[in-house]
Amino acid sequence: MSPKSPRTFHYHACAHAFSANFARPFHHQVDIQAQSALPVIGGHGNSRVEGFEFRDFISFKRGYSHVSGGHQADDDSNNTLATAVLEHLNMFDVLTVDRVVSRLYSKHPADKTEGSITWIGSKFENFRIAGCPIEIELNVPLFQDLLTYEAAERAFAKGGEFRKIAEDPLCTGEILKPSNVNGVFLCSIVKKIETDCPGVRVEGHSLYVPGFGKVFLGELLIKHGEKTLTMLRFELGSTTSGTGTGSGTKTNGRSYP
Repeated sequence: MSPKSPRTFHYHACAHAFSANFARPFHHQVDIQAQSALPVIGGHGNSRVEGFEFRDFISFKRGYSHVSGGHQADDDSNNTLATAVLEHLNMFDVLTVDRVVSRLYSKHPADKTEGSITWIGSKFENFRIAGCPIEIELNVPLFQDLLTYEAAERAFAKGGEFRKIAEDPLCTGEILKPSNVNGVFLCSIVKKIETDCPGVRVEGHSLYVPGFGKVFLGELLIKHGEKTLTMLRFELGSTTSGTGTGSGTKTNGRSYP
């Protein structure tokens, strides 16, 4: 008889500071900036980019990311961290922000099928549109009770605040029903956005800026044992067309067998 296979934790974490793809007035793929990925055995990795500029359209002073994973003996858990940071981002002299941080931390006890993942530490600092301050409130109390997919699934089934933000996260009018949940929730960690900037329209967790496009803030994708946090996602829709992301992280892992 062969000996029983030892139980092994397979780590998973990745992070990046910035990426973009332009379709107008030219086609150009901006390589992923300051990306880090964690091997299944855990460990630590990091990456940094200084003084990034793209055709006077987009620039940032610094972007960096780091990932780490390891076993904590005192409580027999496997811990994983993914962090991505953008500093002094400027997009078309319309959108500026001093600092954007995406941070996901996971603690996966050995006797659990799913780890708890928190985004505490993620934030926006001095976010502005056309020089006007944008006040962004993050929904810390709600998501501290939704550290796992199973908790999110229960909250969605009950109704209430989480159901309200997850049933139509992109404000399309298409309502997700409990019977149609397919193992994933898209929502936002942003509770409220306020601005008095002329012409700027707030739509859920996004901002529409005439002649610029749409910016989505704090998007969180929740799957069983996994979360992906994209602090900044843009869809440009003017003379310049393109899509991109800033400060994105993804984490957790699984045990086998």
